[in-house]
Amino acid sequence: MHEPDDTDGAPVEIPINGMLDLHTFRPSDVGRLVPEYLLACRERGILQLRIVHGKGNGTLRRKVHNLLARNPAVLHYNLAEPLAGGWGATLVILAPEDGFPTSR
Repeated sequence: MHEPDDTDGAPVEIPINGMLDLHTFRPSDVGRLVPEYLLACRERGILQLRIVHGKGNGTLRRKVHNLLARNPAVLHYNLAEPLAGGWGATLVILAPEDGFPTSR
C-alpha cells in the first residue's frame, strides 16, 4: 500500500501490520486511506487492528469512526483502553474475507 509523501509526492510504503498511525498523513487523505488499509489488512488475515488518530479536538476521531461505521467489513470498533492510547486510538475488529457480512 502506498501513500504520497507530503514533501515530494513520491510514494511511501505503509506497513500493513494492524497498526495505522494517522499522525503522518494529511487529514484530507484519511477518507481514502482508512478503507484501503482495512482492505489490505483483511487480505492479509489481519482482523484486529489499531488506528491512532490522536486526541486533539476529536475531529479526526469522528471522521475515522464515521468511516468505520459505514464499512460493512467492520464488525466492531471502540476506543482503546488507557494503556493502548485511550481516546487517541480506536481498536477495530474486521470480518474475515470469507465471512463478509451482508448487513451490520
